Amino acid sequence: MSRTNQSSISEFLLLGLSRQPQQQHLLFVLFLSMYLATILGNLLIILAVSTDSCLHTPMYFFLSNLSFVDVCFSSTTIPKMLANHILGTQTISFSGCLTQMYFVFMFVDMDNFLLAVMAYDRFVAVCHPLHYTAKMTHQLCALMVAGLWVVANLNVLLHTLLMARLSFCANNAIPHFFCDVTPLLKLSCSNTHLNEVIILSEGALVMITPFLCILASYMHITCAVLRVPSTKGKWKAFSTCGSHLAVVFLFYGTIIAVYFNPLSSHSAEKDTIATVLYTVVTPMLNPFIYSLRNRSLKGALKKVVGRVVFSV
Repeated sequence: MSRTNQSSISEFLLLGLSRQPQQQHLLFVLFLSMYLATILGNLLIILAVSTDSCLHTPMYFFLSNLSFVDVCFSSTTIPKMLANHILGTQTISFSGCLTQMYFVFMFVDMDNFLLAVMAYDRFVAVCHPLHYTAKMTHQLCALMVAGLWVVANLNVLLHTLLMARLSFCANNAIPHFFCDVTPLLKLSCSNTHLNEVIILSEGALVMITPFLCILASYMHITCAVLRVPSTKGKWKAFSTCGSHLAVVFLFYGTIIAVYFNPLSSHSAEKDTIATVLYTVVTPMLNPFIYSLRNRSLKGALKKVVGRVVFSV
């Protein structure tokens, strides 16, 4: 297939989640509400951590980074979908589609890496408390986050370049609300075997390795908690870990279901629902999950909200 065939499609159509006007209006309100909740919740955490010196610890440093990533993550997909609804258009340029795909999966990778780092941080704090300050220094934490950004960008650059080499000939309708890898591969009239192999090998390694690290960390934490004599202490620890793991399983479960299966086994409707869970629901839940049972963070959040209310 010649390179000129690729240029015959200069834009794609994002069909969204529904073609029925009534459902579209309902989905607009729902997604706008979820987006505002995501932005507000995550920005409050960033403000609380940055303004309260008591929260200048590795755990909250990673949490504020996760909140920043989640704000950016949600902002790569939802505003475009909302704007398309208001303007009555569905188009996105070829370069815009690849750019959106790049940033979506860069932030997916960062969410993935930060969840693993946060689990490791809790493992060191619970299982090796005497060595915690020596192991988790501020310099090491900053270097870890910087390194994760580099790895995430390199990983996504590989997949974006592989996508850019493909040809798109006739059909340009994407049955999705953003430029996702799976529907783009289905639209391509080129051989997508290399893309699929890289996703199932390198992509799986990038996603599954942190997931296994999270599971291993929480297994060690569970063993340590079981040795705690206080029943109340055990229940509090298990309820906290349980809520964290629920978000982890939601995030990884949907990603594995969508991307790490052969293209022939995919359903557009099921894939769209699954991607909503990890692109919209998970970033919205993270602030609530990580602050709900955290007294220090709740105290800092109350101070931030109090300052905002009194300054108005």
